[in-house]
Amino acid sequence: MKSKVFALLAVLSISVSTAIAAELPPTVITVEKMHCANCAKRIGAKLYEVRGVAEVKVDVKKKTLFVISKNKVSPRALWEAVESANDKPLVLDGPSGKFKTKPTS
Repeated sequence: MKSKVFALLAVLSISVSTAIAAELPPTVITVEKMHCANCAKRIGAKLYEVRGVAEVKVDVKKKTLFVISKNKVSPRALWEAVESANDKPLVLDGPSGKFKTKPTS
C-alpha cells in the first residue's frame, strides 16, 4: 500500500513540475558573437549548467538563445553563463524582466 502511495505522489509531483515549466515563458537572450553551431553548443552547454534550465533552443542567424526553465531562474546566473562561454549578452528578456546590463539577482 505504501509503495502505491509513494508512486502516486511521484507521478503527481512530476505532473505538477511539468505543468509549471509549461507555464513559464522562455527567457530570450541575444548575444554579441555567436556565429556558428560550435558557438551555440558552447553557450548552450554553459546555460544547461544553470540550475533549473530544462532546454535551450538556438537561432544562430539572429544570435538568439531561448532558455526554457523548470522554475524561475536567476537572470544573473543566465547572464554569467553566457559570459563564461566567452560571449557577451546584449539583451536578456524573461519572466524576471528585460535587462541590457548584468542583472543584480
